[in-house]
Amino acid sequence: MVTSVLPRVESLASSGIQSIPKEYIRPQEELTSIGNVFEEEKKEEGPQVPTIDLTEIESEDKEVREKCRQELKKAAMEWGVMHLVNHGISEELMDRVRKVGQKFFELPVEEKEKYANDQSSGNVQGYGSKLANNASGQLEWEDYFFHLIFPEDKRDLSIWPKIPSEYTEVTSEYARQLRGLASKILSALSICLGLEEGRLEKEVGGMEELLLQLKINYYPKCPQPELALGVEAHTDISALTFILHNMVPGLQLFYQGKWVTAKCVPNSIIMHIGDTIEILSNGKFKSILHRGLVNKEKVRISWAVFCEPPKDKIILKPLPETVSETEPPLFPPRTFAQHIEHKLFRKTQDNLSN
Repeated sequence: MVTSVLPRVESLASSGIQSIPKEYIRPQEELTSIGNVFEEEKKEEGPQVPTIDLTEIESEDKEVREKCRQELKKAAMEWGVMHLVNHGISEELMDRVRKVGQKFFELPVEEKEKYANDQSSGNVQGYGSKLANNASGQLEWEDYFFHLIFPEDKRDLSIWPKIPSEYTEVTSEYARQLRGLASKILSALSICLGLEEGRLEKEVGGMEELLLQLKINYYPKCPQPELALGVEAHTDISALTFILHNMVPGLQLFYQGKWVTAKCVPNSIIMHIGDTIEILSNGKFKSILHRGLVNKEKVRISWAVFCEPPKDKIILKPLPETVSETEPPLFPPRTFAQHIEHKLFRKTQDNLSN
């Protein structure tokens, strides 16, 4: 594994700099919309990210179950992001996941570098920071640790953190439980589209092929948070994304032409509908544009699990049941790998034209 040429953002942040390097400063047109995240989170007026209570998602009572599904459907169609509560994963396990990830990031940078990934050779698993891979040479104020956590037979445990010692056990248990939650959500979304219950699960690869990739995002304190972003605006390529965080705000959603800051809801898991489900549903379920703000006072850490279909085995296109004469297909057929390429190409074109 190789050490990156650029200093880690954590090293920059702890070096005592008062102003951030120019590579981290966002373009002028973006800067007008970047505010103080703590003040943004306090705002009560305007639209708020919906909270969906999953207690009754599999209720014996048909009416109760249907009401829960309808709320999920409304959130998926209008927002494409939501806070899930009573999702079935214990508070204790979520706390343990946060604890082991935090302990890893508390290690000295030299220790974390032993796990450094090598993006230039296509090896993205491990410890890393974003390389300037776009035409504008823009960087993001974060370091991360990225690895595949499910299915178990596809994991490479050799690159998983050895410290803390319970990292593998805790993360594996969380992966198993999250995979169960993903199935539950995919079933409900299938029924909401008028499909058979197991249909979306099958379309994204099923138990054998749907990949769960964990990215622990570490956003150090930033001396000029009004000039930077932790993660630039993007939509997720996944089918679904599940996010835990350390109760420090940062996530913003682009909703009805404005950036809305997600509140910190205790014991919740944030769930995004990704591009994959947007495509399969022919745009009925939304993959929302979102970004991450940073701040001066507190380190923010988030644990994002991307549920992704296999790269080449499945053709992603709107399901026949979601298409009609009045609702033609909005997306051409592509493999997941081709979808990723298409997004990168579009982004490069945008940067070149700016």
